[in-house]
Amino acid sequence: MTLLTTETLDPVGVVVRDVDLAWVDDAQVDALRVLLGQHGVVVVPEQTLDDAAFVALLERFGTLTFTTGETPLEGHPDLNVISNVGRTTPPRSSFHVDTSYVVTPPAYTALRAVTVPEQGGATQFSNQYRAFDTLPAELRKRLAGRTIRHVVTGVELGPDDESEAEHPVFRPHPVTGRTALYLTTPARCASVTGLDPIESEEVVAQLFEHSTRPANVLDHRWSPGDVVMWDNGCVMHRADHSGVVGDRVMHRGMVLG
Repeated sequence: MTLLTTETLDPVGVVVRDVDLAWVDDAQVDALRVLLGQHGVVVVPEQTLDDAAFVALLERFGTLTFTTGETPLEGHPDLNVISNVGRTTPPRSSFHVDTSYVVTPPAYTALRAVTVPEQGGATQFSNQYRAFDTLPAELRKRLAGRTIRHVVTGVELGPDDESEAEHPVFRPHPVTGRTALYLTTPARCASVTGLDPIESEEVVAQLFEHSTRPANVLDHRWSPGDVVMWDNGCVMHRADHSGVVGDRVMHRGMVLG
């Protein structure tokens, strides 16, 4: 039985149609979890979720988590606000994995479009399965078994918050078993085991450039009612703030692995 109507995107992601996320059943949640593991990004257009329904949806996937230092949403402290409203300069965003500096990073992140700008403001996603599959054999051999030390930047943490964690460079995905190239923005990749600081910096830069080449990146251009969810185990993402005209407001939630 077909549970969801899908359209595969290139180079990463899938569109799911004919579903109301406020009323998904357990079988559809399971199907969405599989799609996230297989395709990395799930785009669900034409939704009418409010924040309470958005939280209820995310809770179907696991325990919600929140990044210390982000701006919480009034009335819904598990969500945070991403907005350019009132800013004199555009926000900055580099390809990254959310909160990868903790031992157990968020498995899933989701955005609900609240206000879509007149122009620009896409969210971009990289296919980290393909990034691994297309690595030169010599580099793959060199990095086999190594880890990257992920460290926090740009947010203020409390004294009891985690600030760094080691993760495999080549990370098996817990749902699909496929291997993904797991890294984040270079500023948060402090070192690679077994390499000196200069080698680490060079390797991270090479991996990052390889992952984010245009042929490996999807631009999701937002429409009102869009809900987008992604699997942090097999994609990186960034917001493209260049050339944005108008207000861009998103509400974000994250689910633990």
